[in-house]
Amino acid sequence: MNELEMNRRQALIASGLGTLSLGMPGVVMGSDKVDASGKAVRAEKSCIFILLCGGPSHLDTWDMKPEAPLDYRGPYMPIATKVPGMRINEMHTELAKLTDEFTLINSMSHPGAISNHFDAMHNLLSGQSNKRVQQGMANEQPYLGSFVAKMRPSKRNFVSNAWLIKCVGPPVFCAPNIGIGGYLGSAFAPVFVGSANNHPAMKNFKPPEIYAPYDEQRLEQRKSVLRHLESKRLDKDQTVKDWSDLREKTYEALTRAEGRRAFNMEEEPVKVREKYGMHPLGQNLLLARRMVESGVRFVTVNGWTGQAEYDKKGPPSSSWDMHGGNMGMGNAFGNGSYGMGFCLPRLDQALAALLSDLKDRGMLDNTLVVVTGEFGRTPNVLKQDPPGRQHWPRCFSSILAGAGIKGGNVYGKSNKYGQYPTHNPVRPEELAATIYHALDIPISNPQDPTGLLRTLTTGKPIMELFG
Repeated sequence: MNELEMNRRQALIASGLGTLSLGMPGVVMGSDKVDASGKAVRAEKSCIFILLCGGPSHLDTWDMKPEAPLDYRGPYMPIATKVPGMRINEMHTELAKLTDEFTLINSMSHPGAISNHFDAMHNLLSGQSNKRVQQGMANEQPYLGSFVAKMRPSKRNFVSNAWLIKCVGPPVFCAPNIGIGGYLGSAFAPVFVGSANNHPAMKNFKPPEIYAPYDEQRLEQRKSVLRHLESKRLDKDQTVKDWSDLREKTYEALTRAEGRRAFNMEEEPVKVREKYGMHPLGQNLLLARRMVESGVRFVTVNGWTGQAEYDKKGPPSSSWDMHGGNMGMGNAFGNGSYGMGFCLPRLDQALAALLSDLKDRGMLDNTLVVVTGEFGRTPNVLKQDPPGRQHWPRCFSSILAGAGIKGGNVYGKSNKYGQYPTHNPVRPEELAATIYHALDIPISNPQDPTGLLRTLTTGKPIMELFG
C-alpha cells in the first residue's frame, strides 16, 4: 500500500492515536479558553454524581419521621438546620449548616417492582424506569455520564466521563452498562479511577495509565510522519482533515499537564484534605473537585466510606447496603463498616466539605452535585439481631446542589411512615431530565448530525428546583 492509498485509520495509527482517541473509554478531545496567565479555565458545566451504592435508609438520613413508632423511625433523631422543615440525621452536624445550599427531594420512587441493586442502578443511571434487565441482558440505554460526554465533551481534558472507584465484588452491585457506554459505545464509557487498594486516601495513590506522562520525542516523530503524509494528499480529503484536527487537539491535550495535575493530591493544603476527611469518600470527593477543575464534565463518585478498623467488611461498592444480621453485615445502626454510626459521619464531613469548597472557589454555580442511592430501605426495622432494613424502591431521598438548583428547598413528601410519596413523586426520568437541564443539555429532539442519539429520557425537568 502506498502513501496515496493510506486511509484515515492508518493515518491515526501512524500518529499513535488510533486506540487512544477511538477506543479509550471516556476520551473526547478539544481545546478551550485559557486565562491571562495561559492556564486553562474550568469547564462550563460539570456534574459530581455521588452514588451511595447499596441504598441508604431515607428514614435514618434525610426523611426522618421522629413522630413514628420506634420500629419505623429507628434510634436517631433529627437535628435543627438552617431550613425550617428540613429534618436530617443528628450525625449530619456539618451538613446541617449548609442546608441553604441544596434542595432535598423526599419523594424519589421507582415505578414497578424493582427491588434489586442491578435493575435499580440501571434505571437510576439511565433515566428510564421502564427498562428492566431481561434474562441477564441489559437494554442499550447509555448512562448519564456517557450522554454528557457525548453532548458536552471536555475541551481541556482527555476524559469527559470518569468514575472514582469502580464497583467491585458480586455483580449484583454493578449496573450492567457502567463500563460500556450503552449504544454510544466505549468511547463514551467512563474512565475508572482507583480501587480498594489504590485510592487517593492512600500515600502511594496512582492515577490511571491514560494520564501517564507522554514521550515527547516519540510524539514529535509521529507528528513529523503525519505532516509528511498531509503534504502529499491527505490534507485534501475533508474527512482526513477532520481527523487531522482531532489529532492536533489530542497533541494539545497531551502536552498539557492540567489533567495529570488533578491527581497530585499533595498539592492540596493539609487542612483542606483533612476537612474532606482522610478516608476514601472524603479524598475521592476532593479528587472529583480537582478533576472538574481540570475539565472533566461528569464524575461519578462511589459512595464507599471505607472499612471500620475492627470490622473489615465490604468491597468498595456497597457501604449503604445495611441489611443487618440477616446478611451478616452487623448492626445497621452500629459503628461497623455497614453501620450508620460509621458511614454517616464520613458522608457528613465529606459532602459538607465539597459543597463549601465549591462555593468558596466560585465553582458551585457551574457544578451540579447529586447525592443519591439507587433506592431506600424498608420503613420498618427488621426484627432481628442485629437490626437492619431491607431494600425499598417505592420511596427514597436525594440531594441536589449547584448549577442553578436553589438552596433551602424541600421538594416532595412521603407519608408519615416513609412508605411512599404523597406529593410530587420523582422517578428516575425526572431526575435525569433535571440533571440534563442543569447541564444545558437539550432533552427533546437533540440536534445530533451523527444520528447516534435516541431518547435521553422521557422525563421532564423539575423546574421548581431551580432558583
